[in-house]
Amino acid sequence: MKGGLRQSMAWLHTWSGLLVGWVLFAVFLTGTLSYVRPEITQWMRPELHGTTANPDAATVAMRRMQEQAPGATLWSIGLPDDRQPIVTAFWRSPTIGGRGFRTATFDSHTGRDLASRETLGGAFFYRFHYQLHYMAPVAGRWIVGFCTMFMLVAIVSGIITHRRIFADFFTFRPGKGQRSWLDAHNATAVLALPFHLVITYTGLVTLMLLYMPWGIEARYGADRAAFNAEVFAVTPPGQATGRPAPLVADIRPLIAEAERHWGEGRVGRIVVNHPGDAAATIQLLRDDEGRLSTSRRVVQFDGVTGAFQSATPGTPPAAETRGIMVGLHLGGFGGWPIRALLLLSGIAGTIMVGSGLLLWAVKEHKKAGRAGRPGFGVRLVDRLNLAVVGGMPVAVAAFLWLNRLLPVGMADRPQWEANGFFIVWGVLAAAAMVRPGRQAWALMLALAAGLFLLLPVLNALTTSTHLGVSLARGYWGVAGVDLGGVVVGLALALAAARLARAPGRPVRALAAAEQGAGVGSSAG
Repeated sequence: MKGGLRQSMAWLHTWSGLLVGWVLFAVFLTGTLSYVRPEITQWMRPELHGTTANPDAATVAMRRMQEQAPGATLWSIGLPDDRQPIVTAFWRSPTIGGRGFRTATFDSHTGRDLASRETLGGAFFYRFHYQLHYMAPVAGRWIVGFCTMFMLVAIVSGIITHRRIFADFFTFRPGKGQRSWLDAHNATAVLALPFHLVITYTGLVTLMLLYMPWGIEARYGADRAAFNAEVFAVTPPGQATGRPAPLVADIRPLIAEAERHWGEGRVGRIVVNHPGDAAATIQLLRDDEGRLSTSRRVVQFDGVTGAFQSATPGTPPAAETRGIMVGLHLGGFGGWPIRALLLLSGIAGTIMVGSGLLLWAVKEHKKAGRAGRPGFGVRLVDRLNLAVVGGMPVAVAAFLWLNRLLPVGMADRPQWEANGFFIVWGVLAAAAMVRPGRQAWALMLALAAGLFLLLPVLNALTTSTHLGVSLARGYWGVAGVDLGGVVVGLALALAAARLARAPGRPVRALAAAEQGAGVGSSAG
């Protein structure tokens, strides 16, 4: 690290972005997909296409749970909404082996069980983006947190490095080879700069209790229940009395009381502790849709009489600040307009990371053009770029295809969806290690384009809810995935076509672009 502040920051920007760039690309891509995970899950459960939400789903769900799990010690019932129009429930019973948990999906109108193929759905991308896969969740979260800290350093150092940061935003020169890539990197970095900063910092905040537990341990020791009760208003349920007593007959007055606190339609979950016991309690939890903070909001009632017991008091400032940070990260506070902006910003962030990795490799090839054959490190980065930046979109598309191609009754079907994702990605990565190059990029992007473009065809061949039906009947989640596949496929097809007919690497154009942008030795 030599020279003044800007040169030092350029060095830091380059290496903090490069060393963990491939993990960051995967995290950004899957995190972006997480903004539409309910829609992806809906698409991946074709047997439930056309299901609608019932405004009185709470009554139906409570009646169904009394039939389904009368001896359970806990019920947790997720009420339907526009994005997930079904009732999801899990319960805990001491008579069941293992941890005692069981799950079910109900029709919100009739209460009947809804049979659909087992699938990981959009939750696969959501979990992958903060804890990876095939490893202990805690280990994955530590790895992602480590890389996220590098990302924060790269963003801050990149801001300092670029003298013409806002001028670069308005500069894009298409058809200029690597100069165009440099412009794209700068534009996507500046376009969503507030998003990049917020999403990176709040990503660390969401897992702050894992990364920095020392203050809690010093104050509360091993008593996490006391910490949760004081900071997050999570009161552990009391003990069962052993005296049988029926649950309150009608939950609608309880729903009305909770809505008096939060507004109509804001009850998202029902938690019943010790159902059928004299000490039963019913907790109504507020959903997070349209709310900036994710701090817990609960109204609790006596489960037998229905009498109001308590409501969550005001959240302490520190906990509310964390709740706002988590809410900013999850993006559920503004409905579809905000979610669309976050989705576009996530795409910009993914392009920013990928183009930064590519620009570093091109720059090193320029240096090698003067000194001889590129070194091992440059050749390795070339292959990793192709494997991750080129291969991961193919794996994402393959994951959606496998949902329809794997037998519905296949054992461990959800896990084989994930296995298939990594098998496809692994095969492409192996191919990238053997034969990288411009044509390999073109072929890989063309493969991804074809898989995405044909998603609506796949959906039409395997279900009755093709685009003509989903658009006409307002099944927006299903239609959105089909149309999103077409848009992504067209973009990838355009990129593949340009690569296939482009000439060799114009290193002099890149050098001139770098001098004009004043990026020094940064990765862009």
